[in-house]
Amino acid sequence: MRVTCAPDSFKESISAVDAADAMALGIRQFSPQISIDCCPVGDGGDGTLESLLASIQGQLVPAEVVNQNGIVIESEIGVFDNGSLAFVESAKAIGIANIAATERNIMSASSFGVGQLIKKAIDLSPERIIVGIGGSSTTDGGCGMAQALGVEFFDAAGKLIEKPIGGADLLNIAAIDMSRQLKSNVPVTVACDVNNPLTGANGAAQVYGPQKGATTDQVKQLDNGLRHLARVICQEYGCDIESMKGAGAAGGLGAGLYTFASAQLESGIDIVLDMVDFSGRIANADLCLTGEGRLDKQSLSGKACAGIAREAHQAGIPVAALVGSIGLSPDEWHELGITEAVTIGAGLSVEQSKLKAEELLVSAAGRVVKNFSLSGTK
Repeated sequence: MRVTCAPDSFKESISAVDAADAMALGIRQFSPQISIDCCPVGDGGDGTLESLLASIQGQLVPAEVVNQNGIVIESEIGVFDNGSLAFVESAKAIGIANIAATERNIMSASSFGVGQLIKKAIDLSPERIIVGIGGSSTTDGGCGMAQALGVEFFDAAGKLIEKPIGGADLLNIAAIDMSRQLKSNVPVTVACDVNNPLTGANGAAQVYGPQKGATTDQVKQLDNGLRHLARVICQEYGCDIESMKGAGAAGGLGAGLYTFASAQLESGIDIVLDMVDFSGRIANADLCLTGEGRLDKQSLSGKACAGIAREAHQAGIPVAALVGSIGLSPDEWHELGITEAVTIGAGLSVEQSKLKAEELLVSAAGRVVKNFSLSGTK
């Protein structure tokens, strides 16, 4: 029997790499003879780079950048395919998990550090750059990132906005000048973890702002700011980014990369699955285990579990999703291609489940594989 363990990270609990190892341990405890392929994944969000390095050969290159609060930190980018591909994980600079809740300020948080990481990647002269943009703490439409690449923003008085732009500054932008932008012929692809538009009920501010600490009033201000930014961009450069799929990912960083770095927006999980040759790795599997913190409506917008399930389902391989909680009906997760969805900490509080995630995954994986083995199904 062959089992592929391909989880994403469980937010604020356990990394994808550790989750895959826990699943493997549970399977071995049931039967040491089972062949296991650990293939942790990410959808462009925090932990994606770590997962890639655990699944394929690559190396880390250090980079000094500023975080969302303008504090200098040590970060890194990944280099793959003998240097031809550079992978930038935005969360390595502006990840919400990187700072304490008391230090988070969605109105001032800037994506400037992401632009610095991209500059470092360009300096390595790769043939292609991929920017993973999930797990951010910012809602600045990618303007901070653009500033780091040399794009200039001006207020209504014609004064240059010199400080790294945050969400609160978006309504002050009256003009944009890209003439001094860093020039590069290296194509950039954005690995989006979600496909939300920039504004509106499903946009960056209204859906993800509260998760980043925004109040009701701040959500309104941020949504208005992103809408204003989209109007300025449309007026000056003729591109309509407001309803574009993926534009709202990472607080509008998707829109910013499309506008200011000529990037193509693609599904993050699809990019990662291609990089790790997932279709090839599961070709002879009998069962695929995946997992993430919560299986819910966001999973329908391009999250890792959905991508894994789609690929495995197309190959005729059953998929069991081991998750912290479930917010979808059986019909909905069946529609994604998931054969079985298991809440690993059933009966426990969210905090208890987070604290015990590793042992819960060990137990759940062993139990699921045992039941699958006994059922004799393929």
